[in-house]
Amino acid sequence: MSGKDSDHSGEDPRQAELRAEIDRLDQEIQALINRRAAQVLEVARLKEANGRPFYRPEREAQILERVAERNQGPFPAADMVRIFREIMSTCLALERRLRVAYLGPEASFTHAAVHVHFGQAVEEVPVATIGEVFRAVDAAKADYGVVPIENSTEGAVNATLDALRQSALQICGEVAMRVEHHLMSHAESLAAVHRLYLHPQTRAQCLEWLTRHMAGAEWVEVPSNAEAARRAANQPTAAGVAGSAAAEHYGLPILSAGIEDDPENTTRFVVVGKEAAGPSGHDKTSVLVSGPNQPGSLLRMLEPFSEAGVNLTKIVSRPAPEALWDYVFFLDLEGHCTDVAVSQALEGVRAKGGAVKVLGCYPRASSP
Repeated sequence: MSGKDSDHSGEDPRQAELRAEIDRLDQEIQALINRRAAQVLEVARLKEANGRPFYRPEREAQILERVAERNQGPFPAADMVRIFREIMSTCLALERRLRVAYLGPEASFTHAAVHVHFGQAVEEVPVATIGEVFRAVDAAKADYGVVPIENSTEGAVNATLDALRQSALQICGEVAMRVEHHLMSHAESLAAVHRLYLHPQTRAQCLEWLTRHMAGAEWVEVPSNAEAARRAANQPTAAGVAGSAAAEHYGLPILSAGIEDDPENTTRFVVVGKEAAGPSGHDKTSVLVSGPNQPGSLLRMLEPFSEAGVNLTKIVSRPAPEALWDYVFFLDLEGHCTDVAVSQALEGVRAKGGAVKVLGCYPRASSP
């Protein structure tokens, strides 16, 4: 490189002035980030002395909400939130790096949800099934777990609902992510694909496209999208359906992009842990309710929410394991379980003979 290139001689004086200002701002930003980190370490010492948990999801949700609210551009608010998410993740790792279990392998959509919620500065623990995520947190092999719970096209993920019913873990966060599915393979064309690996939920979300274009291939179900890509990467006439991160991670060309039947296809993930989240001001509560198998039983259990002015956002039924044709109901509602209205509604359900298990109270996810 010539001296002329290195010292930018001949450039517009205003451009040189702007470069100098950017350098000065970079130095100031770096100093402020380190000052923030020093404050975080001081808070960590106080938490340790008082026996307080060092990770508080409601506090992080409040910080990120304020970041979005005060942003005035030209940076988009979502990008500004993403930057602060990583600053917070790295600062938290100075205290202790969180271990997060998730439905793997690497490059799955759940893996991406880990980064959206916790940032990059975590110790990732990929496992093969949703049940293993819960067991890893229960056994203290991970601090938190991330699992899918519902899809806007296909509804609830039953394996997660069943695990929540059986587990003592609490939902302490959620992530809503737009999901794009791509068909990827080393094969030269769709016609050259003889075997197709895909997750059952993915199959349902892409069924119309797959029926039109891949009817001649053998369809093989696998436990995750990333596993579909991993298997396809080792077979020249096989394909997998997964996200772009999996295609990049496993070196697979994308033969057809965006094959989901609904372009607004969104998956919701939940974060589970051993400690409940405190109120953030914009919360959601998930509960499991059950009652006697009698006429009007469900209506009686839902009436207290209406009477207390609590808005239900979801109701899903699942077979109860105790008796044939008995059901339990998973409810999502607006508010935190410590809110007066929510507390009154839950007590009202119990007063009418219903059993209630609070699955978690947690900050609501922002729209994808």
